[in-house]
Amino acid sequence: MVYTRQHFINKLAPYAVDCMKRTSISAALTIAQGCLESANGNSGLAVQANNLFGIKGLGDKGSIKMLTREQRKDGSEYVINASFAAYSSWGACVEAKAALFLNGVSWNRSLYLPLLGRKGKEAARAVQACGYATDLNYADKLIAIMDAYNLYPFDDVEVEEAMNQEEKAAFEELCKQVKDMKALLDQKDPPAWAQMTVDKLIQLPNKKGSGMVLSDRKGDYSFMRILVMLDRMGLFER
Repeated sequence: MVYTRQHFINKLAPYAVDCMKRTSISAALTIAQGCLESANGNSGLAVQANNLFGIKGLGDKGSIKMLTREQRKDGSEYVINASFAAYSSWGACVEAKAALFLNGVSWNRSLYLPLLGRKGKEAARAVQACGYATDLNYADKLIAIMDAYNLYPFDDVEVEEAMNQEEKAAFEELCKQVKDMKALLDQKDPPAWAQMTVDKLIQLPNKKGSGMVLSDRKGDYSFMRILVMLDRMGLFER
């Protein structure tokens, strides 16, 4: 069947609102993205793979190859043949987008966190600022859909109490454990591949003749990688 935009909104809205209640991801944003990305549920990707948001990679039903148009920063366009995720349902697709926003990508786990808790227009601008799409006018197009179909009330649906007191206590304890674990990860001993560099810097005076270039052996892996790269460039030679 062919969906009108209003019919598509009516069908997608329950998934978007339910997701918002659990994740604080704007329902208006989810609906507007679905309208824009899937041509109101009528695109080939939506029909063949239940993929409403142009999500690449693997879904619960594998993937599908399709041509897609991308845009460079200078505004010029190009076409690529990409692998898009395939889903068993619209609900599964909404959950996958939510997981992406909550967990980020492998190289930046906090990439989409700035949009969480934002509503309507703010959410649209935030998702573009986070680099979700290459379209330079992405936020404006989302806002135009929100305005035309008054999607903003979907963000004002009352969020039900998600956890009882016992669940809240367990959640707070989990957050504390994660925080403690992060503190340990941020202050760990250097791995074997960085040991020689760290030993060198511990003993190397700085250029002013007082103090050391490095006074502590601990740090995260990103810091250690930078030190090793600089060492290999010869920047720490006496």
